[in-house]
Amino acid sequence: MRPNTLTEAFERMAAGDPHGTALPEFLDTFYLAPTEELRMQMLEDEPAPTGDARLDALAGAVAEYLSVQYKLPRVPGWAFAPSRYLDDPWHVSSSADAGMREYLTFASPAEFRSRNIFTEERPLRRARTRLATSP
Repeated sequence: MRPNTLTEAFERMAAGDPHGTALPEFLDTFYLAPTEELRMQMLEDEPAPTGDARLDALAGAVAEYLSVQYKLPRVPGWAFAPSRYLDDPWHVSSSADAGMREYLTFASPAEFRSRNIFTEERPLRRARTRLATSP
């Protein structure tokens, strides 16, 4: 069953989500939500700590990024908790070469970069992505 909230997606991810589909499925649900209010509700509840600092920081980055991209009334306050930031950099690409790390360092959106997470320029891109500013 598709996760309807970010919390549900991260519960599945913390449990090992054997197919790696929890976050993409949540994103599809979020992007297809018809109203700002529904999108806000999907992000409102704080995901429980997972025991994995990277996942915990990723949850904060995803909540802030989606809130900003979709011009929601606010970013959930829990996204700014100290546990939602990494002490050490995490370059999410499987490529470990210096050129890729440099690219990710500069391409990462601020919501990820501020948490020491370095990823591509549009990290949550899906086929169904449609920003609030699109017709």
